[in-house]
Amino acid sequence: MLGGKPVRAFLLDVTGVLYNTSGNNSGIAIPGSIEAVERLYAESKVKFLSNESTATREGFHEKLTKLGFKLNVEDIITPAPVAAKYVQEHGLHPHLLVHDGVKPEFAHLPETKNSDCVIIGDAEENFTYDTLNDVFHILHGHPERPLLSLGNGKFYQRTDGPCLDVGGFVAGMIYATGCRHIELGKPAPTYFLKAVEALGVTPEEVVMIGDDIHGDVGGAQAVAMRGIQVKTGKWI
Repeated sequence: MLGGKPVRAFLLDVTGVLYNTSGNNSGIAIPGSIEAVERLYAESKVKFLSNESTATREGFHEKLTKLGFKLNVEDIITPAPVAAKYVQEHGLHPHLLVHDGVKPEFAHLPETKNSDCVIIGDAEENFTYDTLNDVFHILHGHPERPLLSLGNGKFYQRTDGPCLDVGGFVAGMIYATGCRHIELGKPAPTYFLKAVEALGVTPEEVVMIGDDIHGDVGGAQAVAMRGIQVKTGKWI
């Protein structure tokens, strides 16, 4: 118990908490993290709440399995499926500026040349002047068209140093177009509450463990969860 209600469940960030990414879709497990996941699975309810947007959930699960983690794919929560569901429920037709690895999450959506919203994620090499200008053209002069972001991080830690995340591109597009921004990853309250619902507990009974003091810890605390920052990942 950390004060208040007993702890019944945990949410774990992944990148910077379980492993450090090293580029080229590879990574290195952080010492002790594999054993920690096994122990939490044995003793509590666990979900993995990530802003990962360079792979599908299945691809992300495969990567973690290769690193030695034993976890269930259904316990991984990422923003791309949330975004796909959102645009379907709201009758929107998105333009995608995302990583090629996550595009299968949107394959079931009908193709259109008349997009009325944009989904943006950590597109990595797909961020170019031309692709960003395409987004600008869709949003400029159309305040009714939202920009949906798969997270809003400033940077993430890689083994070769910090790397620019999607948040900077989101901020630039908001500045250039004045568009409405809908955040579909951490630290959005709805994203945390979706995970709490999946755990079947109350927010006060959940501890979020992450490396981002704002996106992980602050986001969790904003919805009455408890948050713990680890001394890995962005802590470095």
